[in-house]
Amino acid sequence: MKRIFMCIAAMAAIAGPAGAMPEIVPPATNTSSSPFMRVYGPAQPPYGFVRFCERNPDGCRARHIEDIRFQPTPERLSELDEVNRWVNHAIAPATDMEIYGVSEFWTFPVDRGDCEDYALLKQKILIQRGWPKSSLLLTVVRDEKGEGHAVLTARTSQGDFVLDNKIDDVRLWNASGYYFLMRQSYLDPRVWVSLDVNDRTAPDAIAGVQDDR
Repeated sequence: MKRIFMCIAAMAAIAGPAGAMPEIVPPATNTSSSPFMRVYGPAQPPYGFVRFCERNPDGCRARHIEDIRFQPTPERLSELDEVNRWVNHAIAPATDMEIYGVSEFWTFPVDRGDCEDYALLKQKILIQRGWPKSSLLLTVVRDEKGEGHAVLTARTSQGDFVLDNKIDDVRLWNASGYYFLMRQSYLDPRVWVSLDVNDRTAPDAIAGVQDDR
């Protein structure tokens, strides 16, 4: 049976609590040939994430920050595929409105969830398996339809890999076809940074504008 994926919440996350939806743009990508994402400055955290942290303060607290990119073994990289596939098939896609009766609610899913719920669960499982939290970053993109979507980024020495509920294969970020908007900072999970050159709020001299290695 073909799975149908919906992720209205990620677009609401970009909009913020007022619920003003940004204009949907044609599909585009802002990736490069580099396997490493480029950071352009600070970004406002998604509203749903802020509320999630209010309910789960321990889950949003910085721990064992690794300034150097995680160097995964082949077995560790295989875990990304394993966890991505397992969560994708264990959780049925559903909107927050269908589950909770609200437009946006970030949480760990039980049997159904929206795209950010898939990403949160994958992050949780991989941390339990020993991955450093600073390598597992919630990320907001525009998908192939120009709609808001959330994925999990695994920040490694071999590149930034995307775990996506729309596809079982783990891909490098520049092979996803997505337009990347923002993600968690690896230095502090409560802080978000911009991945969009058109939304740059810091001069080029600020650290992080180069490829985030």
